[in-house]
Amino acid sequence: MEKIVAWFTNNHVAANLLMLFLLVSGFFAMQTIKIETFPEFTLDMISISMEYPGASPAEVEEAIVRRIEESVAGLAGIKSIDSTAREGYGTVTIEVLAGWDKDNLLNDVKSEVDRIRTFPKEAEKPVVRLMTRKNQVINLALYGDAPESTIKALAEKIKDDLTMMPGITLVDLFGVRRGEIHIDISEQTLRRYGLTLSRVAALVQQASLDLPAGNIKSEDGTILIRTKGRRYRAADYADIAVLTTPEGAKVTLGRIATLRDGYEDIDLEVMTKGKPAAFIEVYRVADQSALKVAKAVKDYVADIRDDLPEGMGIAFFNDRSIILKSRINLLLKNMT
Repeated sequence: MEKIVAWFTNNHVAANLLMLFLLVSGFFAMQTIKIETFPEFTLDMISISMEYPGASPAEVEEAIVRRIEESVAGLAGIKSIDSTAREGYGTVTIEVLAGWDKDNLLNDVKSEVDRIRTFPKEAEKPVVRLMTRKNQVINLALYGDAPESTIKALAEKIKDDLTMMPGITLVDLFGVRRGEIHIDISEQTLRRYGLTLSRVAALVQQASLDLPAGNIKSEDGTILIRTKGRRYRAADYADIAVLTTPEGAKVTLGRIATLRDGYEDIDLEVMTKGKPAAFIEVYRVADQSALKVAKAVKDYVADIRDDLPEGMGIAFFNDRSIILKSRINLLLKNMT
């Protein structure tokens, strides 16, 4: 070691060239290294979630949660299973044993869940995934004196715009209720036509379904056939026939019921600066740069701010890139 130091002492040009090489290499390495405030990691958890619209917590537990639990309980590598059932939604969380291969267990869980054939027809497809810690970068608040539908539609557009931007993959909405179609029929009307709510509900469900109809094999490949019958607006349900009279006349849903577009019945109120608001949460995933994500979001906000409807405003908060910048500046200051 002493000989090396002595050699560099007597050869100033070589020492300066080596220092220059290290500085240039470090500069280019910084362009590819992932810069983040907190390290990214996956939890030793596997989540199985499933929607069952309109079902009570007890029905979700019986038809969804228990069947998943019974299916995966015998798999090796499971430390514990926790489940939650609430109205219209059920979740089963599996804790993986320490040191066990999470990916292999994930594949085993997917296989077992796919084998279940007794889920209700009304239930959505189960979602099986490894639980990961999302890295939040920045939040946007869209606010103003406007109807909930206007704020929601604009927030969804902003979310779609951000997701389509290069370098941004994950964007979530908070403070926005899911849309629902409300069908109100009085008890007197049901009695007059000899109907029940369950009968009307079954007819509505049958008239609003997307159904697979098989496939056709050809020389160019396989063509999937699917009947698209799902209805998305209250007005689309008005022509559903709920009863046929002896004379052959049809009694439609729009004739006996009040149809309206609305939102799920939950207590949710988000305010910013004393006005109704919706939050757009932007995350960094994989090798994306938090600094670049934050800059892209701020540039987007600057571009659309003047084009927002009258009375609407947008602002950003919880900017984690500020913390990251301060830490980088501290490192540079200590280096000098």
